[in-house]
Amino acid sequence: MKCRQKPLTINASLVRLVNFRTLEGWCLKMSNSVLSNDHSDINLLNNEPFTQTDHEILKSYEAAVDGLAMLIGAHCEIVLHSLEDLKCSAVRIANGQHTGRKIGSPITDLALRMLHDMADEESNVSKAYFTKAKSGDLMKSVTIAIRNRNQRVIGLLCINMNLDVPFSEIIKSFVPEEKQDVTSDVNFASSVDDLVAQTLEYTIEEVSSDRNVSNNAKNKQVVLNLYEKGIFDIKDAINQVADRLNISKHTVYLYIRQFKSGE
Repeated sequence: MKCRQKPLTINASLVRLVNFRTLEGWCLKMSNSVLSNDHSDINLLNNEPFTQTDHEILKSYEAAVDGLAMLIGAHCEIVLHSLEDLKCSAVRIANGQHTGRKIGSPITDLALRMLHDMADEESNVSKAYFTKAKSGDLMKSVTIAIRNRNQRVIGLLCINMNLDVPFSEIIKSFVPEEKQDVTSDVNFASSVDDLVAQTLEYTIEEVSSDRNVSNNAKNKQVVLNLYEKGIFDIKDAINQVADRLNISKHTVYLYIRQFKSGE
């Protein structure tokens, strides 16, 4: 004989209570998520006024904008953004013709996205990314965050290279002009002592091969050449030079004084 099961009865008020509690918990969770995101935005772009130090830090990057543009060439746009006012964030720009931007232009949405990505990865440099300018030119870019002493991001340095510029123009920017003097070999020493020693040896060879310098004047000429190269700005360089030339420190000082006085 089969047992008959009693039909299951559900309390309607209980269902309403459960649904309400579930909905209440979901809303609370979403609210916390939104608040958390808002808090993140505030950390990245807060409304605190910039200090004098903040302005000085950003000002110091203006020379980097000009220097990078001069090094890389006219096919590369360099933009310095201040996050103090996003409506006119561009405070320094080089080669802005690629995007049509100028000083006072607003920040881009992509730059802000790069800022958020760097914050998530705890990095100061974004990954390289590709965009298209209004002209349709393909750009390869990277964004660098500029922080103050409190690690607050106060600016962005954006480097945008136009990949649609003819390759011949890019190569031309890296080749010295025919009439331009090429600087002699640079001494990439591993330490300051090595720098002094290597420069000293090179200068000795340089003076020794100069037939216009008499043997009695060679040491003096070596000292003068080193002085013109700025070697004596390095601490203890005079001692190294004196030991190598087998003369006293006082003699080195004497040669330098004579050079300064025009003797």
